[in-house]
Amino acid sequence: MQAIIKNGGKQYKVKEGDIICFDKMGLEPKSKVVFDQVLAIDGKIGRPVIEGAKVVGEVINEGKERKVIAFKKRKRQDSKKKIGFRREFTRVRITKIS
Repeated sequence: MQAIIKNGGKQYKVKEGDIICFDKMGLEPKSKVVFDQVLAIDGKIGRPVIEGAKVVGEVINEGKERKVIAFKKRKRQDSKKKIGFRREFTRVRITKIS
């Protein structure tokens, strides 16, 4: 069974047993999280969401991803800029789709 859920302005395609990295939610490990904005389940599409449908997951951990470096340089002007960014995430295992 597959579902498309919405969380934090983004859409995710999930199946039972999948491990998904969402934006940081500030939850404790081994706590339950319920996603009630289900956009589609196995070909059934909601307008905009399916009423009564939910996806349940279990928080595995929280952390930061590897650093992404953005480097800008303007030629012949001795101007350069280097910045880095580490996205914070919450890793969730999908346990039930109903």
